[in-house]
Formats: sequence, C-alpha cells, structure tokens
Amino acid sequence: MIRVIRVGVVGGAGRMGREVCLAVRNAPDLALAAVVDPAAEVDGGPALRAEVGEGPVVSGRPEVLVDTGVEVAVDFTVAGAARRTLPWLAERGIHAVVGTTGLGPEDLEILGRAFTGDPANAVVAPNFAIGAVLLMRFSELAAPLMDGVEIVELHHDLKRDAPSGTALGTAARIAAARERAGAPELSDTTTEVVLEGVRGGAAPGGVRVHSVRLPGLLAHQEVIFGAAGQSLTMRHDSYDRRSFMPGVLLAVRRVRDLPGLTVGLDALLGT
Repeated sequence: MIRVIRVGVVGGAGRMGREVCLAVRNAPDLALAAVVDPAAEVDGGPALRAEVGEGPVVSGRPEVLVDTGVEVAVDFTVAGAARRTLPWLAERGIHAVVGTTGLGPEDLEILGRAFTGDPANAVVAPNFAIGAVLLMRFSELAAPLMDGVEIVELHHDLKRDAPSGTALGTAARIAAARERAGAPELSDTTTEVVLEGVRGGAAPGGVRVHSVRLPGLLAHQEVIFGAAGQSLTMRHDSYDRRSFMPGVLLAVRRVRDLPGLTVGLDALLGT
C-alpha cells in the first residue's frame, strides 16, 4: 500500500507555485492538502481555487497547513515572506522544501538552527532542475584544472534577484574546489573597463558572474572555463517550469529522511 504524503504549497498562486500544485496533484503518492497565498484573500482567490480544484484548502493563512495535517510544505515565495514562514513551519513540525530565491548565508544559518530534525527537516535548493545540479557538479570537477572561469546566467525579466542563487552557488563550489586542490587564486584580467559593471560582479573566489534579464527567457546558465590555448563551455537550459518538478517532488519524498537542514539536491542525487 502506498503511503501518501500530505503536501502544502506556500506561494501557490505564483508561477512556480502553480506548477508545484499540478505536479503534486498528479503524483500518486502525494496529496495536495493546502495552498497558501495572499491572493486567496483578494481578487485572485476564485481563480486560484478553480485552478487547484476542490480537494485542497485554499487560504491566505498559513495556519491551514496545521489544520489540514500537512507533513511537507513547499515554499516558492519571496525571501521576506520565507524568513517569516520557514521558522514558523519548523516550530510546528512541518518539513519544508524551499525554492525561494534571495536567501543568503545568514538566512541558512538561521534555518539550520530552526530545522534540527526534531521535529522538522528542510531542503533548500537554489535550483531544482536535475541538469542544473549536474552542471554545478561538473563545474566543480573542472575548476582546479583550468586557469580561469566566468559565469553567465540568463533569466526572465521578472526575476527578483541578480545574480541567481544557482550562479552564486556554482561560483562558491568552484572556489571551494580550487582551494581544496591548492589551485592559485583567480586573477582578474588587465582589460580596461570602459563601462561601469561591464565585467560583471565578483562572486566567491573572484569568479566573475554576469546576469542577463530578458523577456522570453526562463532559466539558463553558462560556465565558461579558459586555459592556455583552449576553453570549455558548459550550459544548462530550462525552457519550461516543468523542468524543476522532478527535483521538487524528490525533495518532498526525501526530506523526512534527511536530518536537519540540507542545502542543494546533491545529497538526494548522490552527486
């Protein structure tokens, strides 16, 4: 007999939230029990209720997650809201799967103290696309063997943060891999800057990151390595938000078995 996990979606009226609701509804081992979004209390309420169907409770109040017996809450909101919601979930023993962007190292420290495994765990990932996780891992492998690297991340024009969490995470892993291997620090080029900011921003380890925001894009990233006489370019593209759903559902199914706070999908994929 299949054990069904009761799931709540926080931010269910958003672009990612709606996709998560659909994915959970279509999974035989998951039940969409509650959807939380401020839109439920205003003009968007009827449309949200019509979209998720008659099964789940739809509300602007997070208390419905407790009332409906939600075991795992998926949070795709904004950083300010997530900072309030996630500790609240931890206190009530509700596991969390978090795809909200804009959470920094200080936020992760706070979440690490909140989600201790007793009574709740959390998985926080900058990107739930399996291909993006592999790109980060491949970049980590290449980092000590090449002389220079830059990251170009491209997203839709409504994205709230720049650079993306995926780009910052990739840069941090590249820097850590080079440090572990004893590779020299990355040195900036001697190019004279003509326009302010044209060389992008310096992420961890001096990795340059460039952000592109345009209509028509979704989520894309290139990692470009260079060495004497050669270059290596790796790229991942998400053309549809469905690309994130296998990773989200994997985290929903596994979060109960991962004590405390888990950052990234690597632990779930064995990479």
